[in-house]
Amino acid sequence: MATKQQEKSQQTMQELMASAIELFGTKGFANTSVSEITDHAGYAKGSFYRHWNSKDELFLQIVEQKFKQYRATRHDRVQKAADLEEAMNIIWDFLETIVADRNWSAIFLEFTIHAATSEALRKLLNKSDYRLSDRVFAELVRSHVTSEFPPEKIGALNTALFEGFLIHRALGTETLTLGEVREAAIDLAVKNGTKRD
Repeated sequence: MATKQQEKSQQTMQELMASAIELFGTKGFANTSVSEITDHAGYAKGSFYRHWNSKDELFLQIVEQKFKQYRATRHDRVQKAADLEEAMNIIWDFLETIVADRNWSAIFLEFTIHAATSEALRKLLNKSDYRLSDRVFAELVRSHVTSEFPPEKIGALNTALFEGFLIHRALGTETLTLGEVREAAIDLAVKNGTKRD
């Protein structure tokens, strides 16, 4: 059973995370300071450092929580899919929820670019807890792939298409709709991942 102090600490952490999400959404990741996060939440700066060592660490925890929520519903549905096409549609339903939250997808893209400048941070971000990596994607579809095409390549192709769409949208240069990218990604996966008679 949690003590009152543990409950208060958990509440403080959740309020700081909510403050960070709100500020990242309005100002961006780079333009939001730890002081702004704590001021906005009504806490002293020390409260932040009792939970995280850096803004990067806070962001990774936020990402981990969001992806755990998404995964809880997605994983079971993918496992029960009748074939690769149905599994891919379930995964793309999940990806579309990320795109639908315009602020979140923009913040995640900004953080991904930020992480590219640090080898340690880049390695952390590529862990399965923080993104739909090629490996995670491959594990989701592996049981539905009936050809010799490596599931990791299906994951890499889909990740590239999805993240490429996010970049084009952030720059305001998207020529393809999300629906068109989704359709192309699923067609590509099914074409390569399904055994031909």
